[in-house]
Amino acid sequence: MNIQFAPTDLPLSRRLQTASVLQWVFSFLGLAPSCIVLFFVLMFTRFWLVSVLYACWWFIDWETPSKGGNRVHFLSNLRVWDYMRDYFPVKLVKTVDLDPRQNYILGFHPHGILVAGAFTNFCTYATGFRKLFPGLDSFLLMLPLWFRAPFFRDYIMMAGLIPSDKESASYLLRRQGGGNAVVIAVGGAPEALDARPGAFTILLANKKGFIKLAMEHGAHLVPVFSFGENELFDQVENPRGTWIRLIQDKLQSFMGISLPLFHARGIFQYSYGIMPYRKPINTVVGRPIRVEKNEKPTVEELDALHQLYTEELSQLFEEHKGKYGVPEDQHLIFV
Repeated sequence: MNIQFAPTDLPLSRRLQTASVLQWVFSFLGLAPSCIVLFFVLMFTRFWLVSVLYACWWFIDWETPSKGGNRVHFLSNLRVWDYMRDYFPVKLVKTVDLDPRQNYILGFHPHGILVAGAFTNFCTYATGFRKLFPGLDSFLLMLPLWFRAPFFRDYIMMAGLIPSDKESASYLLRRQGGGNAVVIAVGGAPEALDARPGAFTILLANKKGFIKLAMEHGAHLVPVFSFGENELFDQVENPRGTWIRLIQDKLQSFMGISLPLFHARGIFQYSYGIMPYRKPINTVVGRPIRVEKNEKPTVEELDALHQLYTEELSQLFEEHKGKYGVPEDQHLIFV
């Protein structure tokens, strides 16, 4: 395999961009297990008191993730996220205003491998979410598993991440006065197994939990499509029905997280590694779908709103795909 090395005379800004994305990739792939190991290792050193005190804090703070987390605005506004934004680059595209007196559920599509667009746009202020949608605070849902990792749970809560369970989302959507935007990567971990360049497969056909959640709280639904999300990594071929996909599906159902076999570029070379490609991400926020509060919706009502959401998402894609290099004959594939 021919290896294409990075030039040695790259400007400092480019190297800082790479460093910022490297720390983000490590945070998602290696920081959680590292924190777990650190917690237990400290128990057997002279610093054992750190783990004991943290365990006491953990007990006291146990319900914080399900009650809006503990966002630190200063950290979301750090310069490091500007470098990460410029690495791809990432752009947040507004189509209409969102009334800050309402609560919203933003359906993010597609999931991609590491949800880079969702994190950059809704967990940091690098792309201007608060300026584009004044009065709204965004909260990105993440697998509850990660909130059981000591130290790591505090880090992700400071970025505006909350567990992807009904209790956590409902707490925010119940808030009077509005101003909360709950962001859900609807396809979830299973959709990551279909994420590869040129893929437009959306897991939505049987995803109705977020629809019911919106109806129960009267939260308006907003489809969001992130053009370029699937272009960041290559993935080992794993068509449905193959032994690789069967193993991945079994692990996903057992562990709750998917294990896509992905690769892209390296730090000092462009041929192989787990650093994402420098591909533009354009995250388009669509028109809100007005939802009336209905605490006990019927199956027919759920199906009707789900169909409307699917149509709005498809229309959003069709209206904007030409701007971002998607072929005219390419359409979303809903499964």
